[in-house]
Amino acid sequence: MKKVYIESSVISYITAKPSRDLIVLARQALTLEWWESKRNKYDICISELVLQEIASGDPVAAQKRLDVVRDVQNLEITLAAKELASILVSEGAVPNNSLEDALHISTVAVQGVEYLLTWNFKHINNASTRAIITHVIENFGYISPILCSPEEL
Repeated sequence: MKKVYIESSVISYITAKPSRDLIVLARQALTLEWWESKRNKYDICISELVLQEIASGDPVAAQKRLDVVRDVQNLEITLAAKELASILVSEGAVPNNSLEDALHISTVAVQGVEYLLTWNFKHINNASTRAIITHVIENFGYISPILCSPEEL
């Protein structure tokens, strides 16, 4: 079974109140549909970083997000993942102010997860940086994960 890392933005879309923004609302619907009908086709996982991110903000909303992932496998953020995240930033694959995004990517790569599921098009699933991310990861001997949204997967 293929492994999918669920990044924080996906969990937020699963539990958020329906948005007035039509694009966000459509993404919420796609995410919920994927979660309800497709997630069982994959071995899903998160990391401690995801738990930290979804635990912040409004306590009631945070608890909803945490409840959704209660039984999801939690990947360790290793020293190798931290080192690779720093390299992703230093090589310009991820902006300097987005070390957390680099850490999501590097954790997935180091742990050998096939997919990173995200709605973060700014720093993770970005067509203009995807090739750089892949190049950096593969230069360090890892296989680059497929960076995609629930709609794509």
